[in-house]
Parts: sequence; structure tokens; C-alpha cells
Amino acid sequence: MSGFLNSIGRLRAPKRAPIPSQLSPSTGGYEAPLVSPGAELSGQPPSPGPRPLFLCQPFVKAALVKGSFKTIVAPPKYVDVNEWVAINLFDFYHNLNHFYSALTEFCTIHNCPTMSAGHTLNFLWPDQNQRLVSLPAPTYIDFVMSWLQKLLEDEHVFPTKSGRDFPSSFAYTAKHIYKHLFRVFAHLYHAHFEQVVHLSVEAHFNSLFAHFLAFGKEFDLLVMKDLMTPQGMGQGVAELADRWREMGILEV
Repeated sequence: MSGFLNSIGRLRAPKRAPIPSQLSPSTGGYEAPLVSPGAELSGQPPSPGPRPLFLCQPFVKAALVKGSFKTIVAPPKYVDVNEWVAINLFDFYHNLNHFYSALTEFCTIHNCPTMSAGHTLNFLWPDQNQRLVSLPAPTYIDFVMSWLQKLLEDEHVFPTKSGRDFPSSFAYTAKHIYKHLFRVFAHLYHAHFEQVVHLSVEAHFNSLFAHFLAFGKEFDLLVMKDLMTPQGMGQGVAELADRWREMGILEV
């Protein structure tokens, strides 16, 4: 990435890539989501109306990279695939966090009372009793980012010293992290793309998300049925991904 993301600083990856291990039991509150976050549909699918801004021209095609993003997700020669996945998850987390930080004044409990990603789609979070509950979007996102930050800083979860092997749970945990990040992207597109355009960073945001989607498909992290309910597949960013596949930005 260049431009906006470089201007706000690219965080250096650890000496050894962050390697997640099995999720530890919750000690209370919403900090360690053992139960996979759910999703619900509220009411009937909306009748056809104005298309979301991110699906309209010229914004749907705004990007920093021309052509297919598949060309930038392959691991460099001689780099361990697991380590490549871990490094990229680390970068996706920090880059997305930069964008969210620029939008926090717009993502408030008043403006975003639910973690919505479509007119009827609401993401849920497990409480301390592992019951799925609806939360305001800024609360939900804060829990996601705080939980992932703890993973990044925990040497037992994300070892930074050489000689440590990837845990057998790496694939599962990587998908779990990916799912959380996807839902933050989905909410920002649904609720805050107008502000993204106002900041003139839509090409950077689209490029980050397209890179994220291409990477998820390449390394089997992108499982759409786990990210959204089957009834919500046509909503929001799922439709954006379909458009990008039609345009050749993403692999079919």
C-alpha cells in the first residue's frame, strides 16, 4: 500500500510473525469470544432502493492496484506459508485499525446502535455467559480490536522468538481472526463509506479490502457462510465482492 496508509505509518511486523494459538477461556466480560460471533436478520429483506454508495460509480472501481489482486497475495519464495498468513493478518489488523481510528467520531452509540452490515443484517457478540447479544457498533468493534491486540501482545499466542513452531490450531484461529476483521470491514462499508469518501481515501480503503478478500480466498480463510447468514449473503459487501469478481479485480 502507498499514499494514505504510508502517510499514517506502516507498523513493523514482529521478528517472527504473530502465531495465534487456541483461544483461552473467558475470564469475564466480552474479552475472549469462545463462541463464534453470530448474525441475525431483523425483519424482511428491504425492497429495492438506492444502491449503496460503495456500489456506485466511480467509487466501486476506485483502487490503487490495477488488475487482479491475486498477483499480490502469493508468498515470496522460501517464505513459510503459515508465517506469510500470520504476517498478513497482523498487517490487516493494524491497517484496518488505522482506518477505523479516522472514523471513530462518526461511529458512535447514537449513530450506530447495532453492529449492522446491511439494512436487516446485525452481527452479534458472545457475552460472559456465551449468549449472543446485540451491541452498539463502537462497543462491538472495541471488543474485537482489544481482543486481537491482546493476541498480538501475548508471547504464548503470538510468539516472536525463533525456533517456535506454529501450533496445530493455527488454521482455525486464523479463520476466527479473519471473520472478526471481515465484520469490521462490513460495518464500515455499510455505515461509514460516505465518510470514507469525504476523507478522499476510498481508493485506499477499497484496495485494502480487495487485498483482504483476495488473501482470504488464496489461503482458505474466506468462508462466506461463516461470515454472514445465508439470508444475508446478497447484502452489503458480499455484493461488492461479486462486482469486483465481475470486473476482474478478484478471482472468480
